[in-house]
Amino acid sequence: MTMRMPVIFIGHGSPLTLEHPERFTQWQAWGQALPRPKALLVISAHWETRPLMLGATQTQPLVYDFYGFPESYYRLQYPAPGAPALASRVKALLTQQGWEFGERPERGWDHGVWIPLLGLYPEADIPLLQISLPSHDAGQLLALGELLAPLRDEGVLIIGSGLITHNLRQWTPEGVVAPWAQAFDQWIEERLVARDWDGLTRWAQAPGARESVPTPDHLLPLFVTLGASHPDDALSFPVNGFEFGSFSHRSVQLGTSETGR
Repeated sequence: MTMRMPVIFIGHGSPLTLEHPERFTQWQAWGQALPRPKALLVISAHWETRPLMLGATQTQPLVYDFYGFPESYYRLQYPAPGAPALASRVKALLTQQGWEFGERPERGWDHGVWIPLLGLYPEADIPLLQISLPSHDAGQLLALGELLAPLRDEGVLIIGSGLITHNLRQWTPEGVVAPWAQAFDQWIEERLVARDWDGLTRWAQAPGARESVPTPDHLLPLFVTLGASHPDDALSFPVNGFEFGSFSHRSVQLGTSETGR
């Protein structure tokens, strides 16, 4: 019998995360503690479409969706196999629930996918599928996660990839956390510990929200993760802390890691 996989949200950061060995070490330790998935399904902040789209089901060139970084970043590779069987299963679930969707078989994985996976699963040997964020409505994204939840019992690790706080216009010195980012991150933690998913949908009313989430794209994948959770899932925060003072790398796991890889 296949054990139920956890469901996770990872604070993926920018390509500069590659220069932070402490963060990368945390990701590696987390990946080693997780049970080995049969496939990965990732919802990244960096691909939004209406309606929902399924990405490549065969290995495609990566999407280097960032600018002005060292040339070596644009040579990084993550040649994971595609996951056509998972794509068929996702399409069946969407169809059953009447969700409109399309397919973009030529679209490779963006940095919200491959940067954290370089840490979690550096061997790049697990079949991988990315789907797009289809809405800014947190309630609809909770529903999407609930729709996808049966995949957890089929060996699929569902990953939401974004950042709890993400403001590219307000940086503080390394080691100095912006008060508004600290306040919003703490509010998110409190709501998560209380299992108050409904309260989380009203995140715009939280302290520090305006500065921490000037646009919602990086927060939204969290709601897909929460929607795919079960009431009895253990909650943990495998990665915490801030980079550049205003980027929370708080990551969330729902469900246990009973066996490592």
